[in-house]
Amino acid sequence: MQKFLLQGLFRGALTERAPSPDDAMLAEIGATLEKTAREKLGRSLAIREVDAGSCNGCELEIHALSNAFYDVERFGLRFVASPRHADVLMVTGPVTKNMREALERAYNATPDPKWVVAVGDCALDGGVFAGSYACVGPVSKVVPVDLHIRGCPPDPVALLKGLIALLNAAS
Repeated sequence: MQKFLLQGLFRGALTERAPSPDDAMLAEIGATLEKTAREKLGRSLAIREVDAGSCNGCELEIHALSNAFYDVERFGLRFVASPRHADVLMVTGPVTKNMREALERAYNATPDPKWVVAVGDCALDGGVFAGSYACVGPVSKVVPVDLHIRGCPPDPVALLKGLIALLNAAS
């Protein structure tokens, strides 16, 4: 045990490097998202994130959208605490038996027009949880899905591009 403690003291922190700053690309994606949301909705886009039973990998990437690096609120994208104030439900993970009713209630509480985005491979087809006794299945089995964003987990830029595609496809 003492050997491992000493190794930890002398090795230093093992962390990932920050993403390479491509501020121009991020600003362009953000500006496109803001412009599209204003054209389609006349206001900023409100998102409610729903964890239907995931491993939390996708949630970490969704929450990264609000950190100092991405700071998407400056582009008019905001996360809301209630589905009653949301335009988009971002659902992660396969739907578990215990979360099925909660997801259905969140969907029913979201005012029209509303969109559902299934985030990650687990939300698309169950991922590593497919066939589990505790899972109902993918999100599309419980509520209608408008967009799937693939990845395990998808990175924040893929999430932003997916939201732009969703708004462009909206009538």
